[in-house]
Amino acid sequence: MEYLHFFIGKLSGFWSWFFSELTRPAINNYYYWFIGVSIFFFILENIKPWREKQARFRKDFWLDTFYMFFNIMIFGLLGFTAFSDTFALLFNDFLKWAFGIENLLMVQLDKLHFIPYLLSMFIISDFLSYWVHRLLHRVPWLWEMHKVHHSVEQMGFAAHLRYHWMENVVYKSLKYIPLTMVGYGLQDLMFLYVFELAWGHFNHANFTIPLGPLKYIFNNPKMHIWHHAKKLPDGSYGVNFGLTLSIWDYIFGTDYIPHDGRDIELGFDNVEDFPKDFVKQQLNGFITNK
Repeated sequence: MEYLHFFIGKLSGFWSWFFSELTRPAINNYYYWFIGVSIFFFILENIKPWREKQARFRKDFWLDTFYMFFNIMIFGLLGFTAFSDTFALLFNDFLKWAFGIENLLMVQLDKLHFIPYLLSMFIISDFLSYWVHRLLHRVPWLWEMHKVHHSVEQMGFAAHLRYHWMENVVYKSLKYIPLTMVGYGLQDLMFLYVFELAWGHFNHANFTIPLGPLKYIFNNPKMHIWHHAKKLPDGSYGVNFGLTLSIWDYIFGTDYIPHDGRDIELGFDNVEDFPKDFVKQQLNGFITNK
């Protein structure tokens, strides 16, 4: 019951914190970073679009805009604070009870300087993201939920955040919660979250720049477009799973860029029959949509 009360307390305190954040612009305010990054990529898409024939307000632009605010400004950070803190407390209490230690890696992390600290956090986070992403494609019931993200038929930066609410639970449980458990601070994760947000917007944007050899390290729109391709290699359940780093795909053999994919068809088989409204998409995987 102690952990339930702790969780409820985190939920009840979220809304007062949420409204105070909206009225407090600051360098470490994630909401304003989110809005600024989104406006930045919207401008880039309109100044120099990669797909010039695609409409400025592409198909489902406003639906994806709603998804951005729902998943980031409400459900995402609510789940991040409540679930992360509760599971971190539960795990650390278990460590103390079973082994007499407060935190699994806190001593080693405290010895790192700031840059190695953030770099190690980024690499571990992205590595976890790669495998969680593969899991979303591999496990049938998770794929039914992940279909929401792959129902995008015209790509743009806002498509980055069109995803099922359960993905918040899965990613937070398998990625951010372990990071907080081993000693990375929530404030430090905020900086990581902003960087991942910006690069995720870039991967989905109707905008691209040449990366040269860096394309083998960092994900990019010309690589990620193939992740959303309607036609995949025979026998494959997905390709190009890396979120920020592409190096994992090259290491584990899931890279796939057969040619310039600027105008390829996106989605999955029978995507035209997939629910088009927010509520039905969020229920996908729990009910059978007809």
